[in-house]
This record gives sequence, structure tokens and C-alpha cells, in this order.
Amino acid sequence: MRTGLIIVGIILIAAGIWVVAGHAFYQDTDTLVQVGSAKLTATHDKGVPQWIGIAGIVVGALLALGGFMQKR
Repeated sequence: MRTGLIIVGIILIAAGIWVVAGHAFYQDTDTLVQVGSAKLTATHDKGVPQWIGIAGIVVGALLALGGFMQKR
């Protein structure tokens, strides 16, 4: 359990740093025009909001510290 908390915490910290650095994107598809069964779509790359990265860093740090402080 202790090593699991530490590993998950470190992964969340790394993912949070990745998001805060601006390297995380997702694709959003919008339908521009639809006539019958034919439609015209556009795909946009959007960045993941930085607050998600900050939350990941905080939660990851709490999990890692909990794993380090846990008694055997």
C-alpha cells in the first residue's frame, strides 16, 4: 500500500507538471454545416486547463507524502 501511494503520487506530479508546462492537448470536433446526411466538421486542438495540472501536482504531493509518512 505504501509503495502504491508513492508511485501514484509521483505519476500525478509528473502529469501535473506536463499539463502546467503546456504540453497536454485534446481534440474537439465541431460540426460546421450539416445538410441531410452530409456534414462538414472542424477539429481543433485545445490545451488542458492549467488548474487541472496544479490540482494533479497538489494531489500527487499529498499522496506521495502520505506514502512516505505512513508507518509500517
